[in-house]
Amino acid sequence: MKPLEGIRVVEVAAWTFVPAAGAVLGEWGAEVLKIEHPDGGDPQRGLVASGLVPSGASGVNFFVEQPNHGKKSVAINLQHPSGRAVLYKLCETADVFLTSWLPGARARAKLDVEDIRKVNPRIVYVRGHGQGARGPEVDRGGYDGSAYFARAGVMSSLMEGDNPYGPTQPPAFGDLPGGQTLAGAVAAALLHRERTGQASVVDVSLLAFGMWVNSPDIVQSKLFEGQAVPRMTRATLSNPLANRYLTKDGRLILLVMLQGVRFWPELITAVGRPDLAEDERFTSPAALFENRAEGIRLLDEIFATRTLAEWKDALAGVKGVWAPVQKGIELYDDVQVQANGYLADAESETGAAFQLVTNPVQFDEEPTSITRAPGLGEHTDDTLRALGFDEEAIIQLKVDNAIL
Repeated sequence: MKPLEGIRVVEVAAWTFVPAAGAVLGEWGAEVLKIEHPDGGDPQRGLVASGLVPSGASGVNFFVEQPNHGKKSVAINLQHPSGRAVLYKLCETADVFLTSWLPGARARAKLDVEDIRKVNPRIVYVRGHGQGARGPEVDRGGYDGSAYFARAGVMSSLMEGDNPYGPTQPPAFGDLPGGQTLAGAVAAALLHRERTGQASVVDVSLLAFGMWVNSPDIVQSKLFEGQAVPRMTRATLSNPLANRYLTKDGRLILLVMLQGVRFWPELITAVGRPDLAEDERFTSPAALFENRAEGIRLLDEIFATRTLAEWKDALAGVKGVWAPVQKGIELYDDVQVQANGYLADAESETGAAFQLVTNPVQFDEEPTSITRAPGLGEHTDDTLRALGFDEEAIIQLKVDNAIL
């Protein structure tokens, strides 16, 4: 039995951040009802038509699949009074109401805390924000690119060298881990309700999450305010054994040997230069720091002599931590990914086989099994029947454009 079996989540959200939380809760056993507008549904469904999902993806809209797998889609027009009444009836049976809607939109649609609590006082009400639940910008939208990556300082922390534009953010770079955080908060709120009988209002913003991720840089920026704190680049990092190196075939190896002096003899011997193991330039913390540029230069020269595959063999027995800088496609063959079930099989509506990344939490050492994301409105009729609506009532709701 999964930890959240028997828990029902009503999700009124779009894009990735908050829906990702719903996907995680679904993997943990909850029944997640994704409420979508009958006219197009989650706007992320339209990315196929807009060309953002390439034709080579076998028709699989991975932008929809990753944050929405395992859910049921119920297509309801929440602007229609009859549609809103259906949602309220669903909320009567739910444990969690999960939303990404902005305050103004929630108020107009009568979906605020007090509206939902009228029909179910025990429901855990969960809001995902761009910039937070209070303040002058509370009704301003936010994506992970703006609130998490740019505003929270993550992008600035990753800048290096003379590139004034900084790094490009990978897709859903803040949304997916932010969604995982939101799911954990929901689980904590459910435990709190179990213990006290009190239903919480839960808030997580992409700005706050980005600040948490970037907290070492944020805290030190204030502690050293006004001082000339040099920004480390690859050539000036304080420890040559906590750096990345280019191989003969143009790949990267990242060393994360934070105790540089401890691991220097072992590493330098493994890479074929045992003559440097006792070199006084690298055998004390002060000396290693003073000669860090020379250490980086030496390791640059050494790692450039062999391919990544050759270095994997040479470094296999080294106790210090290191990793190849892998491409996404290489993770499908990673022995640790395979052994732990971090990729799960799925099948699209059209029968195309593909794999999705599972959420990182496993219970009782069991890899997660998943199902595909639902089609728009795929579960509307069955869900309403389970609520007690007969066929005539369902047909009338469709005629009224209240549901799909």
